[in-house]
Amino acid sequence: MRIIWMASAALALATISHAQTDWPTYGHDLAGTRYSPLKQITPANVTKLERAWTYHMTVENAAVNAPPPNAVNDSATAGRGRGRGRGGFGGGARQSQVSPLVIDGVMYLTTAYNRVVALEPETAKELWNYEVKDGAPATRGLEFWAGDGQSPATIFFGTSTGKLIALNAKTGKLIPGFGNEGMVDMKPGAQNGMPNASFGLSSPPIVYKNVVITGAHVQEGPSFGSAGDTRAWDAHTGKLLWQFHSVPRPGEKGSETWEGDDWKNRSGTNVWGFFTVDKERGIVYMPFGEPTTDYWGGDRKGNNLFGTSLVAADALTGKLKWYFQGVHHDTWDYDFAAPPVLFDVTYKGKKIPAVAELSKTGYLYVLDRVTGAPVYGVEERKVPTDDALPGDVASPTQPFPVKPPSLARNSFKREDIATVTPELQKYCTELFDSIPGGLHAGGPFTHYNTTPSVIFPSSIGGGNWNPPSFDPWLGYLFVNTMDFGSLNVMVKNESGTYSRQGVNGVNRFWNGETNMPCNQPPWGRIFAINVNTGDIAWQSTLGVTDSLPEGKQNTGRPNLGGSLATAGGLVFIGATDDSRFRAFESKTGKEVWVTKIDAGAHSAPITFQGKDGKQYVVVTATGGGFLGDRSRADTMIAYRLP
Repeated sequence: MRIIWMASAALALATISHAQTDWPTYGHDLAGTRYSPLKQITPANVTKLERAWTYHMTVENAAVNAPPPNAVNDSATAGRGRGRGRGGFGGGARQSQVSPLVIDGVMYLTTAYNRVVALEPETAKELWNYEVKDGAPATRGLEFWAGDGQSPATIFFGTSTGKLIALNAKTGKLIPGFGNEGMVDMKPGAQNGMPNASFGLSSPPIVYKNVVITGAHVQEGPSFGSAGDTRAWDAHTGKLLWQFHSVPRPGEKGSETWEGDDWKNRSGTNVWGFFTVDKERGIVYMPFGEPTTDYWGGDRKGNNLFGTSLVAADALTGKLKWYFQGVHHDTWDYDFAAPPVLFDVTYKGKKIPAVAELSKTGYLYVLDRVTGAPVYGVEERKVPTDDALPGDVASPTQPFPVKPPSLARNSFKREDIATVTPELQKYCTELFDSIPGGLHAGGPFTHYNTTPSVIFPSSIGGGNWNPPSFDPWLGYLFVNTMDFGSLNVMVKNESGTYSRQGVNGVNRFWNGETNMPCNQPPWGRIFAINVNTGDIAWQSTLGVTDSLPEGKQNTGRPNLGGSLATAGGLVFIGATDDSRFRAFESKTGKEVWVTKIDAGAHSAPITFQGKDGKQYVVVTATGGGFLGDRSRADTMIAYRLP
C-alpha cells in the first residue's frame, strides 16, 4: 500500500493499492473488467497525449528502446518500427498480441522473439530477459503471482511446446522448486496417447490463491489429437491439482451429448482464450472452443458438450458448477474465447452477480454467474438444417439472447453487396454471381455447404478473443466487433469427411487486393452495453479505410483485440487494421482522440501510474494476423501527458 496526501479544505488520508495503480493481471483484475481507477487522462486533455517511449521487441534493437531525445509527439518515433536495416523491421517483424503487466514498478511481457522481458515501465529500459529455448512464449501474455513465505514472486507463462514455466519476478531466473527446475511439461496427460499431437499455450494462465489454471492450444483438425482439458497446478511445486475433461467421459455430465465412442481422443474443445475468476466465490469461468474437426461434425453427432460453451467450475477442485452452450454442434468455428467479464447487474430491483461472454456469432450472453441462468432471457429458435452436409446432423435450434441484439451482421443477401466504390461493387457482384443462382447465403447459422457459401459472421467473428472492458460507475460494458464474412466451399475427402476450401483462392468475403469487405459498411464497430437494461447505450464505427476518398473513409474496419476503460471517462482501443490507436468518451461514444501508430494494434491496451506520478497508456502494435493486415512492426508504444 502507499499513502497519497490530498488537499482540499483539509488534508484527507487515503490508501490506494498497487492493484489499482498497476496492471497486475491480464484483465486488470481476476474479474476481467479491464477497468482502471486512474483518471489523470480525461476527454478534456486526451488530445495532449505524447509518445513517451517505443519498445522494439527484437534483440538486435535493444539499443533503440530508450526514449528518443525530445520525443514529444508521434512524428518523433512513428517511422522507427518500419525501417529495413534493423534486424526484423518491415516484412520481417513477427506478430504479437501481448498485453503487458505492471507490478511494483516493473513491466513484464512475452515477445514474439522467444523472450520474456522485464522493463522499467517509465522508460522501457530492460531490467532482465529470459530466452525461451524450446518453442515460443504464449503470444498474448503471462501471469503474475505475488508468492508467499514458501515461494518468491513469480511470473508464469506457457509455451508453444507445452511447457509451463515459472520465473523469479525479481531476477528472471527459473525457480528450481517448480516442476523440473522451473518447468512443467504439460503434454503428459493431454496427448491422448499420441506423442506427436500438437499441444501448447497461446494465452496466459490465471492464478487463484496458490493454484495456476491453464488452458490449451491444440489443433483444429483432424478430429483426434491432444485433449483441450483445463488443468490446475500447484504454484509452489508444479504438481497437477485437477483436470477438467472438456469432452466428458462416459458417466460424466455432458457425456450424453456424444454418440458412442465419438468422444474418444477428441481434440479441440479448449480454452485457447482467457479465464476469469470470481475470487469471493472461488469460481473459475472457462470459455471453450469448438470440438475438432472445424466445419465438419459427421463423426461427432450430438450437441458436443462442452464445445463452444461457458463453463463454471470450482477453482480449487475443478468440480463443475454449471455450463451454458452458445452453439450446439458447432460446425462454424464459433469458439468462445473472449474473457468472461464479471460484474453486478441491478435488474427489476434485484442485484444479480453476472458474467458476460462475447461470442464470434456477435451475440453477447449475460448470465447469472452463480447459477448460469440468463439474466435477460435466451430463446432456442429454429435454424436451417436442410443445408447441412451429407452425413452430418445439424441442431434444429440454437440459443439466441433476448437482449442485447446481435452486435455483428449474421445474415446476407445479394442486395447487401457493398456500393462503397463502383469497383468494389463490380468485384463483389461478379464474385457473388460466379455460380448459377449465386452463392449460398442466408440468415443466422446458415451452414457451409458443397455449394460455395457466404457465411456471416465469418469464422474469425463477430467477436473473437476481443477482451471487453467494463465501467462500474456507468454500468457500461464496452465491446468491439466486426461485420465480416467467410467465403468457402466444402469438399469431400477420400475418407468421406469434408474439408473447407476457399473459392477462387479467396476465403474471406472481400476484395483481398484492397482489403475491403463485400458487404455494406460498417465493417467494424464499438458498442457500450448498459448491463442493467441489456440495451445498447451507444455504438460508433471503429476504424477508417485510408484508400477511400476523404469523407467516405469512416467505414469501420475489421478488428482483433480489445479495450481498456478508465475512471477518467475514456475507452482506449487499437484492434483495427488501419494502424490507429483511439480513445472514445465512455459516456457518449464520441471519438475524442486518434493517432497513427507503427502497425495494427491487434492486442488490448493497459494503463498504469508510473513512479513519476504520470498515467501511462501502453499498446502493442505489430500488425499481421488473420485480417490480412499488411502492416508490420515489432513495437510496444507508451503514451502519457506532457
